[in-house]
Amino acid sequence: MCRYLIILTLLFSCLSTIQAQQTYAFINTHIIPMHYEGIVENQTVIVTDGKISALGDSKELPIPSNATVIESEGFYLMPGLAEMHGHIPGPADQQYLEDILFLFVANGVTTVRGMLGQPAHLELREKISTQETLGPRLFTPGISLRGGRVDSAEHARQIVMDQADAGYDFIKIHPGITRPQYDAAMQAAVESGMTLSGHVPEDVGLAHALSKGQVAIDHMDGYVQYLVSPEIDISDYSPGYYGMGFLEIIDTSRILQAARETRNANAWVVPTQILFEQRISEVPAQELAKREDMAYMPSSMVQRWVQAKEQIVSTISTPDGPARLLEIRQQLIKALNDEGARLLLGSDAPQVFNVPGFSIHHEIRSMMDAGLTAYEVLRTGTVAPAEFFEKESEFGRISVGLAADLILVENNPLSDITTVSRPLGVMIRGRWLDRAALDEGLMEIAERQR
Repeated sequence: MCRYLIILTLLFSCLSTIQAQQTYAFINTHIIPMHYEGIVENQTVIVTDGKISALGDSKELPIPSNATVIESEGFYLMPGLAEMHGHIPGPADQQYLEDILFLFVANGVTTVRGMLGQPAHLELREKISTQETLGPRLFTPGISLRGGRVDSAEHARQIVMDQADAGYDFIKIHPGITRPQYDAAMQAAVESGMTLSGHVPEDVGLAHALSKGQVAIDHMDGYVQYLVSPEIDISDYSPGYYGMGFLEIIDTSRILQAARETRNANAWVVPTQILFEQRISEVPAQELAKREDMAYMPSSMVQRWVQAKEQIVSTISTPDGPARLLEIRQQLIKALNDEGARLLLGSDAPQVFNVPGFSIHHEIRSMMDAGLTAYEVLRTGTVAPAEFFEKESEFGRISVGLAADLILVENNPLSDITTVSRPLGVMIRGRWLDRAALDEGLMEIAERQR
């Protein structure tokens, strides 16, 4: 029996090697490089050993004799997308974990910045990297710094140091920690080469977080509060949901200042706008629960989402508050983009009605609604994440030597961005999944949820 298991292990290893070394050729496709706005027409892209090994004019670039040809004439090839605020399950339910990873990949998401880490994710990150597990490239923190978990400034410092030693990619901040705890964590991060990302605790505030060097602000935390003049006493105001309690005293002329301070601090912003929209929109929870993508999530989870939305909506006392807050957030996103602050594409999935992979396309629509162009939005999910992680030489654009994380789509995404939501195929570090394979995987997940 032991010998049989050894043979199976060796066979799997050989098959994995063969797959990693397979050569593919996309012929006569139109390339969207993404590190600049434009299209390079009628190109051949060769992929070998999981990387882009050659590209050039289809009339001139020879096709290797051992290449598997992917017919892509007239179609468009672009880099894979990143979900820059996602959540990866733990190993307790292996099937659910694999399903979540596949949902990302099936929607063209080839990189995920996990935002609720745990020790098991370090091993998962490695398995994904070696293609032992199919899934998007993973960047992960450890457990977050949050109120109730951090006892003191020294404790905050120790958590950061321990996570740096363990090999996590960054430190996640949750609400509730004090300013001294935050400052101690930030100092430890500087000393250990780590960065802080996530929420802006109320005791810290946006201005302080930016001045201290928080590398990323998620959910646009703290921005609505920042729009209240420092001269106004807010002690009698409750922040409410996403700062809705401050709407009557905000000064929208401070939006430009907020955008410029963010740019000057070299901070990144992950709006997760669709999370906000779906939680407090006028669309009834039961209607959202009937959306097609809900078929890929456990029915018990969808029902919890229904209850969560209904509870949130019940706490809103001002009928026009959600629409007004949506408008303010859109203005912030547009100003951040126009002033040169750096945005990242993220939806916070799986969260309330945000199905992994599918939700990133809802976020794309929300960013477009805020006034960004298709190229500007797609850049936040391709080139920008690579820049954020200082991995420009590894992924994020179509260039020789970079990882073959690619999406093949029917139409030009720069003029029809919806085409990205239904890829003709996805390549993840050289592994090709055509539309049939994607549909088959999705169907199997949906059947498990029935």
